Amino acid sequence: MLQEYQKWFKQAKLGLFVHWGLYSVLGRGEWAMYHERIPHEKYAELAQKFQPQNFNMDSLCSFARECGMKYMVFTTCHHDGFAMFDSKADPFNSMNSPAHRDFVAEYVDSCRRHGLKVGLYYSLGDWRFGIPKETDSFEKSEKMRALTFAQVRELMTNYGKIDILWYDGGWCYPSLVNHGKDDVANFWHAQELNAMVRSLQKDILINNRSGVPEDFSTPEGVSGSGQDHLCEACFTLGGNSNAHWGYFKNEVYRKDEYHLMNLLVTALHKETNLLLNVGPDANGVIPSWQKELLQKIGEWVNRYPDAVYNVRYTPDVIGKNLNNGNQFCKLAAGGDGYYGYLIDYPEKELFIPDVQKEIESVHFAGTDIKLEFRQERGGIHLMGLPEKPVDPLCSVLKFKLK
Repeated sequence: MLQEYQKWFKQAKLGLFVHWGLYSVLGRGEWAMYHERIPHEKYAELAQKFQPQNFNMDSLCSFARECGMKYMVFTTCHHDGFAMFDSKADPFNSMNSPAHRDFVAEYVDSCRRHGLKVGLYYSLGDWRFGIPKETDSFEKSEKMRALTFAQVRELMTNYGKIDILWYDGGWCYPSLVNHGKDDVANFWHAQELNAMVRSLQKDILINNRSGVPEDFSTPEGVSGSGQDHLCEACFTLGGNSNAHWGYFKNEVYRKDEYHLMNLLVTALHKETNLLLNVGPDANGVIPSWQKELLQKIGEWVNRYPDAVYNVRYTPDVIGKNLNNGNQFCKLAAGGDGYYGYLIDYPEKELFIPDVQKEIESVHFAGTDIKLEFRQERGGIHLMGLPEKPVDPLCSVLKFKLK
């Protein structure tokens, strides 16, 4: 049973993830410091080059709304330890760079102006205190944890109401025999940390990456399921399952709009939120190919809002083999019936098994095109489909129940 403060998340469906920080200056992804074993003293010199001229938070939030997003998650501090806010707990932050800006303050204010829910990403761990199994130590880890508590308190105190706290980097702790969720939770004193957070933000949603379940799970690069709990699957726009999240200037292996459409349809029929990532460059500009991809998805979402925001998982269309629809058409409940999503367009006829309730009519959403049908063999047999897709990205069927 959902709590009142959780209900908006279940209905939001789409969010924009923004990975932007000091690593954007290098343009080799957000893990450059780790992968290249850059000493933190050397890495810190990048802060003197961080002076984005073209970063406009209102433009970013307006873009998110244009693409159908209902909330955002902004990286306040990644594993490199560079805070994008005015942190009194650590001078390594954007206010002490030539930018001299508190980007979290700008972000929170802009989200509220644009009607977006506010999500803050924060990395629990920090490579400046050592690389696990290489240069970590007990003494450094104690200092790292103390800084984490201090900065999380700042984020929960200084910026008004926060809707989501999105932890990451829980594995950045000193080398342990086992690296399970219990190890993460015990090292970070997660119960104590999250109790502090909730004492400051009573209606906040917290993800599961501090080692305890909290409000929602966050599968990364794979689709999840939100049938029994809140779930949010996060994806980069790069071609593989976990490509660069931060700006990578030579990225050529990319997803296309059909790949993203399939991810969205999967999220909709499994009742999972979809968090799609952009990585602005050092100047704060989202790469054009990323913008164009998300705009195409946004245009589709804006064509069929009822088939996105108002849908839910239903056991009515799940077969004995746990199938939902067939390879052409996945189904989700919505309004007075079901929505069916056709990415791979079939021939002129289509049989969808395991539709258990009686159907009154079937038409293509956004049109007056009605289809003939028969309910038979435990499913529904559609006839007379147009020869070409009604929507080249994904046609949508509306099944009205009797």
